[in-house]
Amino acid sequence: MTKFKLFIFVGLITGLIPGLGAMGSAQAAYYLYQLPDGSRLVSDRKQHKEGYRLVTHSRHMGKMGKLAAKKNDSWQAPAINYMRFESLIHQAASRHNVDAALVKAVIHTESYFNPRATSHKGASGLMQLMPQTAEHLGVTDMYNPRQNINGGTKYLSQLMKRYGNSIALTLAAYNAGETAVAKYRGIPPYKETQNYVKKVLKYRSFYSDWP
Repeated sequence: MTKFKLFIFVGLITGLIPGLGAMGSAQAAYYLYQLPDGSRLVSDRKQHKEGYRLVTHSRHMGKMGKLAAKKNDSWQAPAINYMRFESLIHQAASRHNVDAALVKAVIHTESYFNPRATSHKGASGLMQLMPQTAEHLGVTDMYNPRQNINGGTKYLSQLMKRYGNSIALTLAAYNAGETAVAKYRGIPPYKETQNYVKKVLKYRSFYSDWP
């Protein structure tokens, strides 16, 4: 029985016992949490467990059930092993003056924290560096997490400086290339790039709140 179904079951029991459902109903509150594995939990009590992220809360059950059961296609839970690279990410972020949450968001979107990831275009490693870009950044082993993260973060820093600290343009260039951004004088009208920018920004917000 899922946590959400268990909650509903308990709610039905309280409704069947006279007076029980009315106890404290005036002060009842419901909380919707996003769990580390991507599932959702509705509770009538605040949760303080590590990794439980509050999505919304209300004094009324209302649409809580639908929100808890709603499939969120754009959601992808943090990789189980992402903490393995926490130290390397913070070191690189500090060295190149880049927000660590942004670096995590890019890695999440590019490779889902898989250091052996390789695209059909040849992009490799955690931050999916292209061979030519990696060489320019001094990365000799794209599958080495330390080198890959440092190189990718350095590239983000360079792009941030080029685009006046515009994160959106930086991400667009990281995905589609600097030539494309220059050609269209902004985010290219490519669906993939536009979705990429939105996705990374969403994950950046998430990792800003994540431990």
